[in-house]
Amino acid sequence: MKILCGIDEAGRGPIAGDLVVAGCVFLPHTKIAGLNDSKKISEKRRYKLFEEIQPNTLNHIVVISPQDVDEFGISKCMTKALLEIKEHLNADAYLFDGNTTFGVDGLDTMVKADAKVAEVSAASILAKVTHDRNIIRDAKVYPEYGFERHKGYGTAFHVEMIKEYGYCPIHRRSFKLKALLP
Repeated sequence: MKILCGIDEAGRGPIAGDLVVAGCVFLPHTKIAGLNDSKKISEKRRYKLFEEIQPNTLNHIVVISPQDVDEFGISKCMTKALLEIKEHLNADAYLFDGNTTFGVDGLDTMVKADAKVAEVSAASILAKVTHDRNIIRDAKVYPEYGFERHKGYGTAFHVEMIKEYGYCPIHRRSFKLKALLP
């Protein structure tokens, strides 16, 4: 039986918070019902699935800080995370959701794999729940930004809060928003 490691990320697009990349290999006979792209299932269901996925898979979650995203850029951070997952999870094949390998050899890609391949769906859920838990934690430290509402994305409300309070330590300063440019 061919062992597949599914890989997905969460937090590539937000202007605040961590970038999270997860890899997931199913243990023999693992069957988890209800897997799908993490964005297509409810938050409550995602959290429940996260608790089911964790003990029934081999997985590795890489959390990259906003400071590292600013210093090295998204592409280098993605490359580093993908290599780390390949180093920690032994598989016959590695499938990453999307259409680029970020220069990592031995990595296959598939657009919408997070909705089509169970291992990638599971990785999607691991990454999204980890990202969201981290930004909700940060929302308690920086309540004025409403991170628990928008999860770090550049919503109109978020942009208004940046205009009012400035950037906080979890903002990615390398991400330039037209609404904030002079």
